[in-house]
Amino acid sequence: MAGRIGKLSTPHGVIETPAFIPVVHPVKQSISPYFLKSLGFEAVITNAYIALGHYGEEATQKGIHNIIDFDGVVMTDSGGYQVLEYGSIDLAPSTIAQFQRDIRSDICIPLDKPTGYGLKYDLANKYVEETLSNAKNTLNIIGESSNSTGPVWVGPIQGAEHLDLVKKSAEALDKMHFRMFALGSPVQLMEAYEFAILADIISALKRAIPVKPIHLFGAGHPLTIPLAVALGCDTFDSASYILYARDSRYMHQNGTSRLEDLNYFSCQCPVCSRFTVKELQNTDEEARVNELAKHNLYVLRAEVLAVKQAIRDGRLWEYVTQKSKAHPKLREAIMNFPNYEFLDTGTPMFKKKAIYFYEPLDQYRPEARRFRNMILRFKTRKKGNLIIFPEGQIAPFYTSLAFHKLTKKFPNDQICTYNPYLGIIPAEVSDIFPAAHKVVPKINTTIYSTEDFSTFVESFIKFFQSNDFKKITIVADPFMKSIVKNYAPNNDGVSVTVLDYHYDVIDSM
Repeated sequence: MAGRIGKLSTPHGVIETPAFIPVVHPVKQSISPYFLKSLGFEAVITNAYIALGHYGEEATQKGIHNIIDFDGVVMTDSGGYQVLEYGSIDLAPSTIAQFQRDIRSDICIPLDKPTGYGLKYDLANKYVEETLSNAKNTLNIIGESSNSTGPVWVGPIQGAEHLDLVKKSAEALDKMHFRMFALGSPVQLMEAYEFAILADIISALKRAIPVKPIHLFGAGHPLTIPLAVALGCDTFDSASYILYARDSRYMHQNGTSRLEDLNYFSCQCPVCSRFTVKELQNTDEEARVNELAKHNLYVLRAEVLAVKQAIRDGRLWEYVTQKSKAHPKLREAIMNFPNYEFLDTGTPMFKKKAIYFYEPLDQYRPEARRFRNMILRFKTRKKGNLIIFPEGQIAPFYTSLAFHKLTKKFPNDQICTYNPYLGIIPAEVSDIFPAAHKVVPKINTTIYSTEDFSTFVESFIKFFQSNDFKKITIVADPFMKSIVKNYAPNNDGVSVTVLDYHYDVIDSM
């Protein structure tokens, strides 16, 4: 997985990533920045365009931190969202760049031209070119963006669903030496629950820029955060906590609910502990919105922490795939994971804990894919035949009683076990992660077919092709029986014997 724990250094402190960065209005603050800091948010984002229009010279004199009363890290958006809303703004890119510099913002974004979603290719390309031109103009104003002691300047990437434009935008900005990048125009996709398209866009960006930090604009839903982190986004911002509250939407771990549709609060945050549902419903509007916004912030903060812990525990794949079952459109996005080869690079070679396999999708998790690729290179040194035996509860397989019985009876034969997720496993490498470090359910062959485990079929066939055996004995459990029925080796001169698996099968061989 591409999710990672990192540290982003800025003039006003270090942010641990992944990090959710709440949007703070520079003029009208419903939730105080002090509350946000007390809740554990190390950074906030505010709008430089609005700040310039409202405060002008006062902002440059006081600095943005004093203007919004926040002593942590402040990120400023240039006004790109206003461009998306209104079509254009009346400021030059150089003006907004200089203003962000003057107000001493920690993380700054050049003025971009958002492509949005659903824009025709030619127009989207024009907007990408305009954004790249603005970025160059900005660098001319601020100088080298790679200065590690100054503010972090962020290259805004546009292109939306036109993946080649995303790649073009990312590569061009990377050549300008931006230290960080932000993926623009995802809000409309997320509002339409088009998570699969969003995942493809992020993947196109990560293929172009695999290492440097990535910010995702507008990601403030409990379901999008794990997806974004798993795909390699390091920071994300949103005003969702207050916008949802104004719409009477109550965040929870797997989505949102209308406040009027609730009977109980399952959350135990200070807001939910202080109010019953009816009490909060009957509170005056301003207080209700503020309390609901605070609750939503608790949920978002908890989600980020849960994702971080999953990364630390080596359980991000499990966390994200389980989370995906909360919404069909999110599940659709997760089903694209087998196509994202860059996820393999970000996944550790070894983990301290066993990994869990639940369903056919898990055969594509990076640890399993990496193991099968290793087995493709395996060449037996044995001079005898091949015995394939079901995997038992003892790991590694070569420490099991079954293995010792087999080697005593067939000392010259190559002995392998098998696993629906990892494929054929030679006994000699059955201690290599994750072969001996996993928990696997029995496969119900009335629910799943051989087609559901295509990677096993591939491993099964290629193992025979890579090694020259004249006699193959397969001790088959129900899963292997379904495989052998359709894919048994049929090479000339190869004898294949299939035995039913039972307790004393070795004695009868």
